[in-house]
Amino acid sequence: MFDKVFKAYDVRATVPDPLNPDVARRIGFGCARLLLEEADALGRTDPASRRIVVGRDMRPSSPSLVEALKAGMRAAGADVVDVGLVDTPFIYFAVNHLDAAGGVQTTASHNPIQYNGFKVSRVEAKPVGKGSGLEIIQRYAEEDDGSGEALGQETTVDLWDEYRQHVHQFLHPDLISGKQKLKVAVDASNGMAGTFMPKVFGDVPGLEIIEINYENDKGVFVHEPNPLVEANLRQVRDAAVEHGAAAGICFDGDADRCMVVDEKGLPVGCDLLTAWLAGSFLSKCPGSSIVYDLRSSHSVPEIIEQHGGVPNRSRVGHVFMKGKARETDAVFGGELSGHFYFRDNFFADSGAMAFAAVVSNLLDFDGNMSDAIAPARKYFQSGEINFETPDKQAAMDALVAAYPQATTDTLDGVTVDLGEWWCNVRASNTEPLLRLNLEGPTAELVDEKVAEVSALLGTRVEE
Repeated sequence: MFDKVFKAYDVRATVPDPLNPDVARRIGFGCARLLLEEADALGRTDPASRRIVVGRDMRPSSPSLVEALKAGMRAAGADVVDVGLVDTPFIYFAVNHLDAAGGVQTTASHNPIQYNGFKVSRVEAKPVGKGSGLEIIQRYAEEDDGSGEALGQETTVDLWDEYRQHVHQFLHPDLISGKQKLKVAVDASNGMAGTFMPKVFGDVPGLEIIEINYENDKGVFVHEPNPLVEANLRQVRDAAVEHGAAAGICFDGDADRCMVVDEKGLPVGCDLLTAWLAGSFLSKCPGSSIVYDLRSSHSVPEIIEQHGGVPNRSRVGHVFMKGKARETDAVFGGELSGHFYFRDNFFADSGAMAFAAVVSNLLDFDGNMSDAIAPARKYFQSGEINFETPDKQAAMDALVAAYPQATTDTLDGVTVDLGEWWCNVRASNTEPLLRLNLEGPTAELVDEKVAEVSALLGTRVEE
């Protein structure tokens, strides 16, 4: 049963089979036991070290699951602090603001409405994933018989004012004062951005926001809450053009990721957005590290270096990105998936802060969004292409063997660099697939090399 709900980065499954309140209670017990043990190992004896922050998203199954989760935590001896209906990055803030032992958000992120799950963070909102504690939580959950009485306490707190102040450190003072104004379209995807946007940005004098899909209390998604799928951007693209907005932003279900479209409604790759935003962070913190995921365009490290920064390449996934950001004291980082990381946010990702950074940079830029991104559009990219293959490792080995003259590395999957063009092929952490990203100087060469490499990787999965 538990093998069906524990994934690479979190707990996620369909409700009620296999994920239901009984399973959630036992997972809560496992989470609390791990987090309390880690607090003990740090030598902490203060009352805050017994606290675990708990929040939930807007899914119809979330209230019952979070109640069961809290019961399991209290049975393990934890004091539960319930922060209510919040976006996932709110949990990262609350864990640090309250100096808690950790936090758990009840959410299934961008998955369809019948899914739910749990994202777990430890002290300082450091991530818990497979290989860094998630397997221990599973073992503790399997050992729990669900009969324990509540030992810990439960309190409810409202931290929205504090969260708003925290996020606003990334917002341009002229927007806060209303001295300058900016119009943007925002698609909340019927998710948690529909809650945080009005609370955090709703009365900012300088922002005129065209609201799309803010309703999140009906248990219905107008479109899949995954902004990486281009079809899901249609409404925000149309709205940006129709209303003459400076940009459009579409959030995922739990609002830790976002995708940007320019004033023409054209999607902006998150790697290119990382390159553009890096400039402003480096102007404030010269010589700092900027972290980017290895699938990103080569224009990203080039632009970081142009601004005097130190580019640091990371494995794909928030666990690895956060780890690399801490290791290098990175002021900022971005991932192709739409996660953006901030040193002043405990090295954690935040959709709200990414929004603040984008609108603030636009206010300072003398031109349109498309003009701002243009320098990063130096190369042509294939986009991520998926392949089914019976032997993932054999396919990656065949790729390396096919290009003996290439520079290769195995930081995440295999990257093959021929100088003129390069590609990365990696196994999915969540699906039985290989994922290809390829880049070159012309669209024709990219198409040619995609066809060449595809022959080595198996059966292409058409989206």
